[in-house]
Amino acid sequence: MSVEAADRVAAVTSSRPGTPLQTSWFEFLLDGSLLENHLLKPNPDPTGVQLIIQFLEQASKPSVNEQNQVQPPADNRRNRTLKLLALKVAAHLKWDLDVLEKGLTIPVLNMLLNELLCVSKVPPGVKHVDLDLSTLPPTTAMAVVIYNRWAIRTIVLSSFPEKQTKPGPHQMNMLSIVQQEKEMTDNILTVLKEQATDSISVLEGALQLKKDFYVHTLRTLDLLAADAAANGETESSTAGLLISADELHCQVHYDVGGIFFQQGCTDQSAYQKARDHFRQTKELLKKLDSTVHVHLDEKRLAGYWNACKALTEQCDSDSQTTGYNHINSLIRAHSYQAVIEAFIKDNVSRSLPNNFRRSVLREFLYKAQQGESGLDEVCHKLCVCNAVRDALEGEILSVRFQQLLLKPSKRMVDFILEVCTLSLEKELCVALRELPLLFVVSSHKLFMELLKEEERKVLVEQMRKRSATINLSAKPLPSFYDIPASASVNIGQLEQQLILLLEPRRIRQILIELHGMAERPFWRVNSKWEVPPDYINVILGIKDNLTKDLVYILMAKGLHCISIKDFAHARQLFSACLELVTEFSPKLRQVMLNEMLLLEVRAHETMAAEGSKERPPPDLVSRVRGYLEMRIHDLPLRQVVGEECVAFMLNWRENDYLTLQVPPSLVMNNPYIKLGQLLASTCKELPGPKECRRTAKELWEVVVQICSMSIQHKRNNDGRVGLIKHRESSMGILYRSKFITFVKKLREPLVLTTLISLFVRLHSIVRDDIVNEVTAEHLTIWPSTLANIQAVDVEAVAVTVKELVSYALTLNPNNQSWLITQADIYFVTNQYSAALNLYLQAGAVSSDFFTKAVPPDVYTDQVAVLCQFLREVDYMTAFKALQEQNSHDAMDSFYDYIWDVTILEYLTHIHHKRGETEKRQIAIKAIGQAELNTSNPEEVLQLAAQKRKKRFLQAMAKLYF
Repeated sequence: MSVEAADRVAAVTSSRPGTPLQTSWFEFLLDGSLLENHLLKPNPDPTGVQLIIQFLEQASKPSVNEQNQVQPPADNRRNRTLKLLALKVAAHLKWDLDVLEKGLTIPVLNMLLNELLCVSKVPPGVKHVDLDLSTLPPTTAMAVVIYNRWAIRTIVLSSFPEKQTKPGPHQMNMLSIVQQEKEMTDNILTVLKEQATDSISVLEGALQLKKDFYVHTLRTLDLLAADAAANGETESSTAGLLISADELHCQVHYDVGGIFFQQGCTDQSAYQKARDHFRQTKELLKKLDSTVHVHLDEKRLAGYWNACKALTEQCDSDSQTTGYNHINSLIRAHSYQAVIEAFIKDNVSRSLPNNFRRSVLREFLYKAQQGESGLDEVCHKLCVCNAVRDALEGEILSVRFQQLLLKPSKRMVDFILEVCTLSLEKELCVALRELPLLFVVSSHKLFMELLKEEERKVLVEQMRKRSATINLSAKPLPSFYDIPASASVNIGQLEQQLILLLEPRRIRQILIELHGMAERPFWRVNSKWEVPPDYINVILGIKDNLTKDLVYILMAKGLHCISIKDFAHARQLFSACLELVTEFSPKLRQVMLNEMLLLEVRAHETMAAEGSKERPPPDLVSRVRGYLEMRIHDLPLRQVVGEECVAFMLNWRENDYLTLQVPPSLVMNNPYIKLGQLLASTCKELPGPKECRRTAKELWEVVVQICSMSIQHKRNNDGRVGLIKHRESSMGILYRSKFITFVKKLREPLVLTTLISLFVRLHSIVRDDIVNEVTAEHLTIWPSTLANIQAVDVEAVAVTVKELVSYALTLNPNNQSWLITQADIYFVTNQYSAALNLYLQAGAVSSDFFTKAVPPDVYTDQVAVLCQFLREVDYMTAFKALQEQNSHDAMDSFYDYIWDVTILEYLTHIHHKRGETEKRQIAIKAIGQAELNTSNPEEVLQLAAQKRKKRFLQAMAKLYF
């Protein structure tokens, strides 16, 4: 190429507009003059706060030694220079905490201000409250003041609802940094709150100093860096930026007032302290000609001031304040109707700010939540008054008011129109957006009386036109994407709606509006929104921020709806999410299909638990099978989906599939399928004549492993080898806790009976108590011995059998077999009253509340009177029970219910032996009844026994039921 051609190319290239490259952090290390020049640019890129983040991130990176071990950040020249550069940026921003707090996270700002304390020569290891600020060099004292101002401001800000996370250092794993940042923030807040009293004392000490202050600038920081031996006495201490005492005091009074106001909710006297500080803030603001170094929100200060005066019952001639006091005095006097009337009048005068009116409504809502009666209607009426005021001023109507209108009563519509009539007549009507509400209002008697016929026609037409342009339901929406974004409104109000709404299209519309206002991760607006950890990385990996927010929020809201059994809304949310992700992510599409399957399974199981006998549709069963057999590479799967699918198949007796059709590879790899197959096989074989024990033995071995302890050998400090037993053994296919969770998803009676039978047998073996046996069905199918009984966790088995039987009885409290098993468990653990209660329940269930004879196999040898119920009367147990002198069973009250003459004769003898004359007479009277005469025919004796059995059991039931 010729020289002329090269010149032409260069000229063309140089004439094209270009985007300047962003300056990298390390360039500021190489060129000392670059930082100040960069910060003086109109729109520096990166900005000051971004540079602070980058400098401190690089300075705090851990190092790795020669042994490849991670070490704390090195204290070398590079890192010290980076920290100094971060301080220089803060100095350029004039240490404006408003700017720093908005741009930096709490951990980053904490690091920055601690570095300021270090370079300002604040004595290390000495509490700030123990320092005498008057003796410290000016910049040293100012560093202490800045740090403690930040400390109390951070405490106050942390008490507000969760704010958006500010941009931090870039990390690949979004979730890890969110968790790490939250932990660091919580730790710092804990320390700051513990030291709050000290911080307040430090700042109150600063208010006593009447001299001017100096704060570090770029120049003084350069001087400190140049002179390694510099201390608080050098020129750098007084060569900083001058801040007058009045300016500093004004700012400190405001900050200290804020924390006292925050403490007022637990200490009423703190409001008076806050009021004093805010009063001095106001006085100093008037005194100052300019407020270069004072950064406060004067509207917030006015709000603080009015709130403090109201809370401390201070009056003022100010008309607005008089209005506050009037409302507050009415509230204290419980004149609630007068409060409503005052709000209606204020709709005309508009002297009370909207935020005050809303705070009054919140106070009434809180009183109602605390149980104060008769406040619901007051809350509704105040909400209407506020809505009319909002409409008059062109504000968006509150979510609470819109919810009130979902089911408007005639009485409420009357009140709405009454408020409209007493305010400005036409304005609210024009603002109505819902056609149904439009027709209710326009046909109302008050509306007809309020306007002339011509005015009504014009107004209704305006309302129709307005509704047609705004109401989304007025036209069909074939696709989730075909929704226009509406006009922008206040971010806070939109975020509130985003939290409350469950309609997918409206959620998307609000997100579009929010993203048009600010670029933030709106999926973090509500800390209660959670998606499963298995999916978090896939969702946060979505590049488009709007789509990421939408997917996360739709899934989180859908999962919440499932948890509260609102399956209809969950279906809407999940369907919208499925439609959304189908367009760009096959992986997320399958994730949503899996979650929708789990939704349908839970919905059907909930119906069954509530009494529905309807079998699941074949399509749902087919989808469950498809999930169990699904194998897609690199697809995040939630274990709970597979767990509940197996439980679903067992509950609906799909035993043929689990035993014959499930692929062997699934049985090997999925513990829930393995467990489900063994349970299905065992239940399937139970009705057989021989009660086949092969699968029962395999199920037994699996459960024994789950309940076994893993033993680990470990050498102690003295050199001896000890054993450590781990309750949650990893030897089994599942941990015991997960096994219990799975079992509590089952409700098929035969499956539960089988598991109860297994654990009763296992419990009997490990307890080794031949005398007191717990009974259950199908005990013969299980092994009668254990090869390694020492490895089984006896306590775990005992707890599990109790949990299992208790859970089964919540499903069917009238299952005779389960009742007897539970009663036996209570009996062998010496809980006799509870045992007797359940024995009686079992008897009542099996005899139509003792109107029929109790089957002979229901009762065993548990109490003296019940010993008569056995086929062969157990005289030994009965006599032993009757000999008990310390019993509190009021046994002489039940002598009329004893029909066995031998037992009555023994009672007569034992009372005579003890000298208990009155009880002996009761026993003699009982034995003397003609119908118990042993010479009577057998039919008479049997009739007498049946009569007494029935009366005794019914009497006992009255005591226990």
